[in-house]
Amino acid sequence: MHRTQVMFEESQYRLLKDLSEKQSRSMSQVLRDIIDSYSEKSGVFALSSIEGIAEDHEAYGSDHDKWLYGKNDTSTSK
Repeated sequence: MHRTQVMFEESQYRLLKDLSEKQSRSMSQVLRDIIDSYSEKSGVFALSSIEGIAEDHEAYGSDHDKWLYGKNDTSTSK
């Protein structure tokens, strides 16, 4: 897990605090659940949401040295 600091409006803080007290859970637990619920509903973290994001008909996995480091594949060049 990662620790972070978040600034809330007073009404947002009060809502989060009230939810955590009613559910006998920490504010962090409530926030994690809210984020999980949002991501499930919106699909924002779903792999399908990034499908095809890096499609390129010129770059292939076997060409990674060429594209990343400017090197040619020595097995195909003579």
